[in-house]
Amino acid sequence: MIEHRYFVLHKPRGIVSQFVSPDDVGLLGDIDFAFPEGTHAIGRLDKDSEGLLLLTTNKKVTKLLFQGTMPHTRDYLVLVKNAVSQETLETLQNGVTFKTFGGADYNTGSCAVSIVSKPEERFHIETNLRPEIAHTWLLISLTEGKFHQVRKMVSAVHHRCKRLIRVAIEDIELGTLKAGEIVELDEATFFRKLKIDSYKA
Repeated sequence: MIEHRYFVLHKPRGIVSQFVSPDDVGLLGDIDFAFPEGTHAIGRLDKDSEGLLLLTTNKKVTKLLFQGTMPHTRDYLVLVKNAVSQETLETLQNGVTFKTFGGADYNTGSCAVSIVSKPEERFHIETNLRPEIAHTWLLISLTEGKFHQVRKMVSAVHHRCKRLIRVAIEDIELGTLKAGEIVELDEATFFRKLKIDSYKA
C-alpha cells in the first residue's frame, strides 16, 4: 500500500499553485522545502492570492474534496477598498451575478459574509495599512469557488479587492503559519479535518 503525504502551506503572494509553468512566474518549487515526488496542489489560489493551500501525493483527494456530491466550506479573508455598507453586506450574503470569462452570467448562491475587525489578531496576518485610507476586511465562507469568484463578487458590488487570503478549508485552518511555512499532517488527521471519506482514497 502506498503511503501518501499531506501538507498545509501558507502560499505567499506572487507565486502560482503549480510546480511547472510555461510562464515566467514564481512556482511552488521555489519554496524552501523538499516536497516528495508526485506532490501537487489540491485546488488553486491565483498568483495574487495568498493563504491556505493543501498539497499531497494522493491524486484522488482533489476529486473527493472539490468534485464530490458533498459541498466543502472554504473561508476567505478579503480586504476591499472603501467602507462596506450593511446593504452591500446583505447583497453579498444573498448572492450576486457576475460575468464569466465566456461572457455568461453566473449567479452565486447565498453565503456567509461578515465584517472583520482586527484581522491581525484573529488570523495572525501582517497588515500595513494607512489608517486614513478607507477599507474593510470581510470574511467570506463559500462552498463554491468558480471563475475567481471572491474577487468578482466584491467587484459586482463595486468594491476593489486589495488582498485575498484563504484562511480555512473545512477544519484545516491557516492558523499561525507565516507566508512560505509548511506543516505536514498525518493521513487520518487530514481526512478527518476535511470531512472526506478516507476509504475512497
